[in-house]
Amino acid sequence: MRVLIVEDTTDVAEAVGASLDRAGFACDLAPNLSEADAALAVQDYDAIILDIDLPDGDGREFLRTLRRSGDGTPILMLTAEFEVMARVEALDDGADDYLVKPFDLRELEARLRVLLRREKGHADNSMTLGDLAFDPTGRSVRIGGIPVRMTRREMTLLNIMLSQQGRILSKERLFDGLFSFDRSEVGTNTVELYIARLRKKLAGSRVRIETHRGLGYRLETTDG
Repeated sequence: MRVLIVEDTTDVAEAVGASLDRAGFACDLAPNLSEADAALAVQDYDAIILDIDLPDGDGREFLRTLRRSGDGTPILMLTAEFEVMARVEALDDGADDYLVKPFDLRELEARLRVLLRREKGHADNSMTLGDLAFDPTGRSVRIGGIPVRMTRREMTLLNIMLSQQGRILSKERLFDGLFSFDRSEVGTNTVELYIARLRKKLAGSRVRIETHRGLGYRLETTDG
């Protein structure tokens, strides 16, 4: 899952980014609305974390602009304003949720996962396919009820493919979900490495990764 963090306070942005990175998200940081616009022009995001008070404008106006353009990306607002009306206005303008600063990073992650589950139509954290069960919050993978150890990026890849199960996902789409803009030292061919690793972990299960040459990869079950 790829998240855009629009926050001008460097230590807050980096702390949020590091926390979400450990949780398996790929995060891009934008310190102002101009850079957020530039990022959105070239990249689709699964969610946006948006501060209200930014150096070059009000996050609420940015939110309104996105919603007027038909962009329905889940947006979690960050605000230092305790007034109820300020929060109500943000929700009325199209925000999906908000957090008042200072906040606990664990709560931010939990709220973000709720937004993503709601967007994907999942009622709870767990995702299943065949004999595979994945809990992104508990960071656990089970095949036939037996725990399977996976690295953070393997879990991120599995999360992306399970969220889009049945769809062919291009190498570029998977790369975008696995790595942020600042990971310039890796190329899209790295996706093949993680696909191979994930295939090895899924060996013996009723779930397989299909390769569609020239198109990408799809997660399927062998169940009839």
